[in-house]
Amino acid sequence: MRSPAFVHGRGVDQPPCQGRRGIQGRVLMYSFSTCWNSGRHTDGREMLREIRGLGFAHAELSHGIRLSLVPGILEAVEAGEIQISTLHNFCPLPVGVNHAAPNLFKFSSADRRERENAWRHSLKTLELASRVKARLVVLHTGEADLGGFFGTPDYMGKLEAMAGAGRQDTPRYAKLLAEIEQRREARKGPAMEAAIDMIRRLADEAGKRGLLLGIENREAIEEIPFDHDLPFFFDPFPDNVKYWHDCGHAQIKENLGVIPSHALHLETMEPHLAGFHIHDVQAPATDHRPPGSGGIDFRALAQFVRPDHIKVFELSPGLPKEDVLKGIEFLKSAWGPE
Repeated sequence: MRSPAFVHGRGVDQPPCQGRRGIQGRVLMYSFSTCWNSGRHTDGREMLREIRGLGFAHAELSHGIRLSLVPGILEAVEAGEIQISTLHNFCPLPVGVNHAAPNLFKFSSADRRERENAWRHSLKTLELASRVKARLVVLHTGEADLGGFFGTPDYMGKLEAMAGAGRQDTPRYAKLLAEIEQRREARKGPAMEAAIDMIRRLADEAGKRGLLLGIENREAIEEIPFDHDLPFFFDPFPDNVKYWHDCGHAQIKENLGVIPSHALHLETMEPHLAGFHIHDVQAPATDHRPPGSGGIDFRALAQFVRPDHIKVFELSPGLPKEDVLKGIEFLKSAWGPE
């Protein structure tokens, strides 16, 4: 099963460097998400100092940042102790919410009030991102309603259980995948329209602040945009709307047979790619594990990683520091030290 919900940055300006595919403008070193430690801190400055102590000059403010952590975060940034690479919507959390809640308000909701809340709290994320001089905001964009007369089937649970039992090559598994695909295609239209409208409006606000938006690939079957729609999803948007690749989510989709190949998916999305959430997956779907502890072939993905990409470790809060450091070392051996 998937890991529990997490408490899930502008880089240092440097001279242009020769990237793998030509001259790249800015080099962004690795960043580390506060999803690992925000839940155990009451002072935002101490939270970021812990990340700095792991050897990171950049951090991502994830979607578990309580409002009470913000003053300390601002102090750390203003003192030059660390730089913020990225924020993950919604950040900070709405008043009264004390746990990670990236899907609290869905862009795709049929409820106008929920969409208004999504808009309002996304603007607050953009405002904080601008204040801490982040480069990009990671977004979840909603979901399609896959419910039927008897409620919403637990499609992810069924797929994970069958895959975990080694039943992916059975006719029943193929039938389940076909049912899912048919229902998703039949239901996605209104959700996609609402999400696209929200992203267009947010892109305009982000542009005024010099920010990028990163549309994240998702692990759940019902969440949009669906993987086969991603290559065309960016056509209606301005250039500041980019693709954000979550390594763990893509690997889960490969493990479950929803996409044929993690590496092929990333190659297809490379023209839109702005950055990564880095974590590993223990089959079939236990994610946010340290790189090198699961099934992702990070060396096969390395050819698509450029110096100007934002590379954020997004690890489970339950991981001990020694496992975190071991995973960081493994990933850097596959992708390079910076």
